[in-house]
Amino acid sequence: MTSYTLLMPCLNEAETLSKCIKKAHQGTKLAGLKDYEILIVDNGSTDGSQALAIAEGARVVSMEKRGYGAALIKGINEARGEYVVMGDADDSYDWSDLKPYVTKLSDGADLVIGTRIKGNIAPNAMPFLHRWIGNPILTGLGNILFRTKLSDYHGGMRGFKRNVIQNLNLRTSGMEFATEMIAKAAIHGLNISEIPINYHVDGRSRKPHLNTWGDGWRHLTFMFLVSPNWILLFPGLIILFFGMLGTVLTLPAPLVIGKVTFDVQTLLVSSMAIILGMQLITFWLIAKLYTSVTNLMPASSIVQLLSRGKLLSYWLLAGFILSVLGLLPLSISFINWLNVDLGALNYQTSLRLVIPSLVLLAIGLHIFFAAFVMALINLEHD
Repeated sequence: MTSYTLLMPCLNEAETLSKCIKKAHQGTKLAGLKDYEILIVDNGSTDGSQALAIAEGARVVSMEKRGYGAALIKGINEARGEYVVMGDADDSYDWSDLKPYVTKLSDGADLVIGTRIKGNIAPNAMPFLHRWIGNPILTGLGNILFRTKLSDYHGGMRGFKRNVIQNLNLRTSGMEFATEMIAKAAIHGLNISEIPINYHVDGRSRKPHLNTWGDGWRHLTFMFLVSPNWILLFPGLIILFFGMLGTVLTLPAPLVIGKVTFDVQTLLVSSMAIILGMQLITFWLIAKLYTSVTNLMPASSIVQLLSRGKLLSYWLLAGFILSVLGLLPLSISFINWLNVDLGALNYQTSLRLVIPSLVLLAIGLHIFFAAFVMALINLEHD
């Protein structure tokens, strides 16, 4: 018989914990589970929650580090079951309805997410901002960034294969843990399923631990931190393209289209765009390398290729060569200045030498020093 761990994080849930555990026992019977445990991860309760859990037949472990994610990571590592179903201990999720999770996991799903959006949300169970603004926006963004097709990124009742989720190396300690689990599961190609669930008004008299704006911001920033393609690579490529286009069109001479003239001012802006685009692309490579070395995210083949130790030497060489090439037109411009006894130069002619020279110098030095950063990050990896 497949073993299950029913996992609940707990921080002062004395009002509802016993009810949740009783429902969980009932749910195992309805789902036909005989080999199971109920595991409570206590996150520093001071209201006697621990004793209540033990009295209801649950196993209790403690996690000193505060946070939703920290407690769940502790619970996943401590779980004895082959499969884990996790959920809150505030009675907002129906622990007696475990069978859909068991069925989906038995059918081969790696991660099963209970979606409140496609299920039934009781009146006043979810705040207006969460239901109609926060959750739809963050879920929609997550679907774009991680190529998922989910309706509820923040559903807190989930089932999964324990060893598969452990291999994701989850590490966030706060509420953004919910997003991290889905994001990494999607990136690693796991089989993710959704089931509609009922979501109830929680049974606590105190305020929930969730902070609407603070935790929402943590979810958002985590999404972008693990999506350097969207925040760095794609914007960098777009900016670089238009920068190079503007430079090519205005470097030889002013470009006149009708009554509009694009001159050295356009060349200057385009050159700055080239520098910015190159910086974003380099930062993307550094970010991807860092997430790979720290096992935060899997490395793509192109990053593995571009960041190898031997190739970093070529990055240094490329940066040096670009810097030297940048000095050549600058030297010519300086000689032209000397030829007029350090007097005034024709700005259209001189700037068409100085601007590309400074661009080459900036890019060359940026690549040269970025190579040192990549070598440092990659030091133990090599």
